[in-house]
Amino acid sequence: MLLASLTGTAASLALGIPGARAQGQLGAPGSANLITDVPGLMVGQADDPKVRTGVTVILPDGRATCAVDVRGGGPGTRETDALDSWNLVHSVDAVVLSGGSVYGLASADGVAAWLGARKRGYGLSTTPGVPVSPIVPTAILYDLANKGDKNWGINPPYRDLGLRAVEAASRSFKLGTAGAGYGAGAGALKGGIGSASFVTKDGISVGAIVAVNSLGSPVVPGTKNFWAGALEIGKEFGGLGASSAPVYGEDWGQAKANPGARANTTIACIATDMDLDIDQMKRVTMMAQDGLARAIRPIHSPFDGDVVFGLSTAKQKSQGPSADFLVARIGALAADVLSRAVARGVYEATLPAGMEGKTWATL
Repeated sequence: MLLASLTGTAASLALGIPGARAQGQLGAPGSANLITDVPGLMVGQADDPKVRTGVTVILPDGRATCAVDVRGGGPGTRETDALDSWNLVHSVDAVVLSGGSVYGLASADGVAAWLGARKRGYGLSTTPGVPVSPIVPTAILYDLANKGDKNWGINPPYRDLGLRAVEAASRSFKLGTAGAGYGAGAGALKGGIGSASFVTKDGISVGAIVAVNSLGSPVVPGTKNFWAGALEIGKEFGGLGASSAPVYGEDWGQAKANPGARANTTIACIATDMDLDIDQMKRVTMMAQDGLARAIRPIHSPFDGDVVFGLSTAKQKSQGPSADFLVARIGALAADVLSRAVARGVYEATLPAGMEGKTWATL
C-alpha cells in the first residue's frame, strides 16, 4: 500500500469544513489547503503596487522532476523545451510564474542568481570556479494594460521581483491580489493567485497554484456561482456550490468583452509528493489542464497563453497499485485541485488602491 496519512482529514475536521468526516473517508484538503501541503515545496511572492505586477516562485527543497503542458494560443515561456523527456535535464530547481508579459521572463534571472549563489543547479563539471546552471522554467501573463506605472525604461522590475520572491519562500503565502496575480484579471473580474490541495486516504498529496488572468469567465453567466462550484470543499470559495442555471450558445457572461492578442493567460503549477518520472508527470500535467476547462469558460483561446507545470517532489514511493493507475489517480486529482485553485484565486482577489474594475464580491 501507499504510505498512509491522516493529515488532510484531521486538518479539515479541525477547520470545521462541512462534510469533512464523510469526505475524510476518501481524503480531504491538506492542513493549509495550499500547494505547500505537498511535502518538499515552498512558495515565495513579491509584487509592486505602483507597477501593478508581481512574481510567484515555486521552490522545491531539492531538484524536482518537472513536466509542462502548453495549450494557450499566445504563450510566453522560458526553458520549457528542456522539459521534454528526450532531452537531458528532467528536473528543475524552481518554477516561476510572472506578470509583465515578455519583460516578466527576466524574473527567472533573479531566481537563477539566488540559486546559483547557493550552488543549487545542474552541473556537468566539478571544476572549482565553474558555476552550476539552475534550471528555472518560467511562464508569464499579460498585465501591461492595467494602468500601473510601466515607465521603467531599460530597467523593468522583474529580475528584482524574482529575487525578492525566492528570498521570501515559505510554507505559507497570500492568495488573491499577490505575486503573479497582483495585476491579473479573470474575464471582467479581478483575478489573482489561487491555491488548493488534497490528501487522499492513503496519503497521496496533490496541490496546485495558479495565476488567473483569463479571457474567459470563472463564473456561470447571470450568477455568482463558480464554474468549479461542484468541486468546492466546504466554503473555500464562498460556499455557493454548483449552479443550476442553464447556459445557452455563446453566452460567455463575465468574459472580457473585447479581448486583445496576448492580453490574457492563466499560468499554473501542480505538484505531487509521489515519485513519478518525467513521462508520468507529463501525463499528469496534461490531465491537470482539464481543470482549467472546468473552471474557466472559454479557455485555451488564441488570446490566452495557458501553461501548466507539473512537479514531483518524490517524497513517497509507490508500493502498491500499478504505475499507470497511480498516474490516472493523480492526474484526476490534479485537475480537480487546479479547478478549486482557480476559484479561490478569484474569490480572494481585491482591487488595489486606485484600480478600477469589479471583484467577485461586488458582482
